[in-house]
Amino acid sequence: MKLAVRNLDNEEVGDIELADDVFGLPVRRDILARVVNWQLAKRRAGTHKARGISDISGTTKKPYKQKGTGRARQGSLRSPQFRGGAVIFGPVVRSHEFSLQKKVRRLGLKTALSAKQAEGKLVVLDAAKAAEPKTKALRAKLDAFGWNSVLIIDGSELDETFARAARNLPKVDVLPQQGANVYDILRRDTLVLTRAAVEHLEARLK
Repeated sequence: MKLAVRNLDNEEVGDIELADDVFGLPVRRDILARVVNWQLAKRRAGTHKARGISDISGTTKKPYKQKGTGRARQGSLRSPQFRGGAVIFGPVVRSHEFSLQKKVRRLGLKTALSAKQAEGKLVVLDAAKAAEPKTKALRAKLDAFGWNSVLIIDGSELDETFARAARNLPKVDVLPQQGANVYDILRRDTLVLTRAAVEHLEARLK
């Protein structure tokens, strides 16, 4: 399929042929959900912790004798039924990460790209470069496109001036092509790829 190529002044400067096996796949919501859940699970710190009975400081003495008091038998004041006692089956420090097949991850990225193309929210830029690192100037250019929530993916190396100009813009993310991922693509309304990004992604995903 063909798509028009624009520059940052919103002028059409040519077109580009997009590979159907990367940008023309049917949208699989189940695949997207699996990959997003995998990404978010990897990001979880897993530092939650509740104290078990061995973590609580206190006496190990039996509170009172086993029989003859008329009360329920108790072995420790650190047990969960007492105030300040342990937590049963509470969270422990652990990793939430799980494995996902490489072919599923690759299919998820291709599906996310295809979904943006199907929605008409995929734009190809000639290049993502700025003459000066001025946020106000870049904001004006993005407003001319009508982009409020946008992910811009460039080639292997980002233009440092452009990246600095975009750094303070809310809901504007700039990534190199090797950082392209399903979660960031879906969380922004518009996906913008440079020519270099298209070439790299097609070579990587074909």
